[in-house]
Amino acid sequence: MSPRLHIVRTCLSVVAAAIAIIWAFAVQAAPQLQLLMFERDGCSYCRAWNEQIGPAYPKTAEGRAAPLHRLDIHAPLPPGTVLTARPPVFTPTFVLLADGTEVGRIEGYAGDEFFWALLDRLLQDAGWRADAPAPADAGPQREAAPSP
Repeated sequence: MSPRLHIVRTCLSVVAAAIAIIWAFAVQAAPQLQLLMFERDGCSYCRAWNEQIGPAYPKTAEGRAAPLHRLDIHAPLPPGTVLTARPPVFTPTFVLLADGTEVGRIEGYAGDEFFWALLDRLLQDAGWRADAPAPADAGPQREAAPSP
């Protein structure tokens, strides 16, 4: 093998190894997101969210990025969950977790447009970026939140 070919192969091997290492760190750095919904029986705003957003949520990019976990407002927190603010008082309260720790919350429900805009902002602040718009059959069309 010629010295020049050997150098080219060595350089390609080093570049490939560097890309593999960078990719491995990028995959590890992505936080595990989850959206907690604190609700209670008889909450009219919870019922409105359940009717307007609930069926569509798991079909959206946001719902796939931060799966929903419902909790009664008086129930104990799931093991490993850390809230960085006061315990939820209002229902519904949506708490975005990254690797089990609160990174943001939405208190109350003022309609689908406000919910999606606020959730998109929380997700972006947590480092999430939508790869593609939500499926057309996932519910009402909405505009993306403005980029920071």
